[in-house]
Amino acid sequence: MSDDTHSPDTGADGDDEFAERLEHARSLINDDATACYVGVVRQGREIDSTFAQQAGDAQEEGMQALSLLASHLRLVADEAGVDYATVAGDAATLAERLDEE
Repeated sequence: MSDDTHSPDTGADGDDEFAERLEHARSLINDDATACYVGVVRQGREIDSTFAQQAGDAQEEGMQALSLLASHLRLVADEAGVDYATVAGDAATLAERLDEE
């Protein structure tokens, strides 16, 4: 499986690894980027996120948003070892619960 995971309770080595991965993510954002989604989870529950995009028309913006979502769902499914539909369903359920709070 991918090495793109970080356990928050891994100590100093985990902190270093997380810092390296964060810097790598920052390096991927350059002048060629047309869309970006960033999510931050604090204490396993509090979620802050932002999304920005630059596109020529509404259809292109919609495709960028769906592409980002699909890529994230694929990554989570691969890391969890489950199928994409399961992750998508769980994400929809979680989104509904977060909206209720």
